[in-house]
Amino acid sequence: MLVGKKKSMKIVTIIGARPQFIKAAVVSEAIAEHNKSESDQQSIIQEIIIHTGQHYDANMSAIFFEEMAIPTPQYFLDINSSSHGAMTGQMIERVEAILLMEKPDLVLVYGDTNSTLAGALAASKLDIPIAHVEAGLRSYNRRMPEEINRVLTDHVSSLLFCPSQTAINNLSKEGICSSNSDVPGSVFQVGDVMYDAISSFRNFASKPDFDLPEKIVLATLHRAQNTDDKNRLKALFAAFADISQDTPIVLPLHPRTREKIVEDKIEIASSIIVVDPVSYLEMLYLLDHCQLVMTDSGGLQKEAYFCRKLCITLRDETEWLELVKIGSNVLVGADKDKIMNAWKTFSRQSFDFEINLYGYGTASEGIVNHIYEFFNENSRLGK
Repeated sequence: MLVGKKKSMKIVTIIGARPQFIKAAVVSEAIAEHNKSESDQQSIIQEIIIHTGQHYDANMSAIFFEEMAIPTPQYFLDINSSSHGAMTGQMIERVEAILLMEKPDLVLVYGDTNSTLAGALAASKLDIPIAHVEAGLRSYNRRMPEEINRVLTDHVSSLLFCPSQTAINNLSKEGICSSNSDVPGSVFQVGDVMYDAISSFRNFASKPDFDLPEKIVLATLHRAQNTDDKNRLKALFAAFADISQDTPIVLPLHPRTREKIVEDKIEIASSIIVVDPVSYLEMLYLLDHCQLVMTDSGGLQKEAYFCRKLCITLRDETEWLELVKIGSNVLVGADKDKIMNAWKTFSRQSFDFEINLYGYGTASEGIVNHIYEFFNENSRLGK
């Protein structure tokens, strides 16, 4: 028996946005499988989930918990619809109070949202170890709030779980090295939990409840870089209009994007099929049945690759540099000419999707194993 070992390990997981719900689903399932395999109660991992409320629309939050069987959060903070600073500050205050009460052994955060940074900062101030899933991603655009969130979170985390070798290299450039270094904690290339999720849920894909043409382009648009700039938004919808004359575009529309379209009086072509946000299983159906993907989302770039679809990224940069390097993804910003050229090229191009960039669908299992090893080592050392 390990000296000083506690009865069980307690993790607080902090989530608040759609991509985090999906990632947390497979890691929570891996935690449950770990607990099933352990006959000794001292080896059980207790997970407490905090939902910050950052995504509060029912189709962007509650439905994900239902269809993916994510454990019900013990805490729902309902913090949303405010500026980055106000939102993050409120989250830090509320999360800190919960951490003081729950006294976890580790805080687990995902991705690069305000919820991620708030959880990491609250935990770091209380000297609670932090594990960051999707560590090491960099777009190298500090104007993006997400870039600031991911950089700061990486630099206060003890365990960094990287989806790719590119992410490992990025951390090394910043002096955050592997487990062989003198830096506390460890960096691990575990693969991508989004691949785990698609591997687990793809067979349960659900057809959305609206008329769907046989041949479609799947598009999403939500980043402030695009939605808050009237000229960019206008150019993007102009490109959508031209493309949809050839192939209908299905556009699940983020609530904030919808508000900006109304505010800026953006014209939407009738050949663009605008729908409410879809569930994860419906998104998987659309991914399987589309010709290609156009998006400013980070996660959807990878999901397109996992579903063997080419992706036109409506941003000036991406954190998924390896997809651009191999040619399955092209960056076009909000430049209509670049968008049309990419569309013409990709619509007649085939691609070999056999390159393994993100592991084998076992990232969540690796994450849980590394977390438990970390806990055992700290227990042995009396920490």
